[in-house]
Amino acid sequence: MKRILSTLGLALLAPMALAQSVPCPEKNVNYWQAFPPGGESDLSARHQQVVLHKKCPAVDTIIQYKAGAGGALMWSQMNQLPADGLNVVGVNLPHIVFQPIEGQVQYKTADVTPVYWFHFTPDILVVPAQSPIKNFQDFVKAAKATPGKFSLGGSGQFSANHAAHERLDAAFGIKTLYVPFKGTGDMASSVMGMQVDGAMTYVPFAIGNRERIRPLAVAMERRHPLMPDVPTFKELGVDWVDGAYRGIGVPKSTSPEARKRLSDLWRALNTDAEMKELAAKNGFELVNVGIEEMDSFMASKTRLYTEGAARMGLGKK
Repeated sequence: MKRILSTLGLALLAPMALAQSVPCPEKNVNYWQAFPPGGESDLSARHQQVVLHKKCPAVDTIIQYKAGAGGALMWSQMNQLPADGLNVVGVNLPHIVFQPIEGQVQYKTADVTPVYWFHFTPDILVVPAQSPIKNFQDFVKAAKATPGKFSLGGSGQFSANHAAHERLDAAFGIKTLYVPFKGTGDMASSVMGMQVDGAMTYVPFAIGNRERIRPLAVAMERRHPLMPDVPTFKELGVDWVDGAYRGIGVPKSTSPEARKRLSDLWRALNTDAEMKELAAKNGFELVNVGIEEMDSFMASKTRLYTEGAARMGLGKK
């Protein structure tokens, strides 16, 4: 009987021990966003805000916005924030590699200090629901009929969307017009109002607006379960599985101990059952790259995107 009670006691204590193992901040967290409200970065931050408060009830996540220059405004100023472990900044790949190579921003890739990459959003090509373009073949035909006229919106200049646009044109022998917006949220009304002909965007945008846009092709290994009728670029003959990574960074002078605490906290958020459900429902592909994996991950991605920048002609004057 004592053994049964002891086992029961341990079982009851286990969830408490798990909760206590989460490295909760001592005060509220300022979560700085480099893009306007309404886009993928904002949506993921809202998810994390909810789950962090569940795990750390005494802590609120205060989401703040400093949008501009495709994220570069925030990233060029992030090292001016207090390095107290309570100020975190949303960071994006390949943006933080492409933008410094292009040379019109006030920061270098090495100035950005990521501590956790939490998800990946695949590229997707979409048109408005009322567009006469019904499938990818229609799109290619229309683009070839009017070179340089078919307009595709995207989030940011020298961003993942911009790179995907250039890749799309090169892969299929077409010439379309890229129209950059401050963020996906700003782009949405222009796409659905047919002020642009379509967009090179991310899967969450397509899922969140499934009644108002028509997806044509997605850059995934397999078709998305929420969009089973949408072909992958691989099915269309191009080996293309790519998109944008999102994570958090901190001011460079933040201590190693504080970086580690934040990395561990975001890992706990990312492996929470509620976070997994929210991600799946909204089209986010979760990844878990913390402090331990950061150096090798960043070296690999920097090399990959530097090669991609060369193909785009970035940095050439």
